[in-house]
Amino acid sequence: MSAIEPTVRPPAAPRERTRAHVYSRPPEPVVFPEAEEVPETNRHLELRTALYLILKRELAQVATLGSDQFVYWDPTTSRKRLAPDAFVRLGVPHRTFRTWKTWLHGAPDLGVEIVSESDEGEPDWDEKLARYRASGIREVVRFDPDDRARPIRIWDALDGDLVERSADDPDLRACEALGLWWTVLEDPSIGPMLRLSRDREGRDLLPTPDEAEAQAREAEARTREAEAQAREAEAQAREAEAQAREAEAQAREANKTLEAEVAALRAQLAEAKGKRRPRRRSPG
Repeated sequence: MSAIEPTVRPPAAPRERTRAHVYSRPPEPVVFPEAEEVPETNRHLELRTALYLILKRELAQVATLGSDQFVYWDPTTSRKRLAPDAFVRLGVPHRTFRTWKTWLHGAPDLGVEIVSESDEGEPDWDEKLARYRASGIREVVRFDPDDRARPIRIWDALDGDLVERSADDPDLRACEALGLWWTVLEDPSIGPMLRLSRDREGRDLLPTPDEAEAQAREAEARTREAEAQAREAEAQAREAEAQAREAEAQAREANKTLEAEVAALRAQLAEAKGKRRPRRRSPG
């Protein structure tokens, strides 16, 4: 005999209050802090700032980006939070915000952690990874600039879990969330630097703002040079055209002179022929 399943009733709609009640205390709202004083090395600051600016320059029209701002995923407590060195939420153009609350804006699609000496006061990586898992983030990247053998590690959200990609994955460094590729570039001032590229080999790098400005200046210089060359070629063409017109005018003048000389010679020849005509003799 099968058990009778209990009838599940839909929740009742909230009733409008008809009177004001007297309460024992006022409600205590949950406060979500916007910042917290934590140590940060100069190298870590430069690495995360550079990455954030690269991402912002590339994605500001299609994504909202954050850096070292709190991400909250539980509206009942402020203790459940993360502060990624960079994070991206696709689908909404960039705007400023103080904190990121996933129940209002959705979980980030990408979070990046840059390992630093200042992480000593932070939760260990397993705990931090558990927080990322709970937040519902799609892709987590961990960059350790001091790990020359394996500086980049990546976790993907799979069936409610965050699973690390194998070290021998041929597409280990693919940034699935953004359709780009992670790479490490040696910077002369700060050492290994986490970068993004449009190609697997890391040749078509997304530029930093300084690189983009330098590229713009170089392109502008090339444009000015090309315009100068075009103006010079145009001036040479005008000069050649003027010389051609002058040569044509000289040729016409020479033709006129030659025609006049020919006409004069013909006239002289005709006159000479008239003078040499033989005179008729009268019969004697």
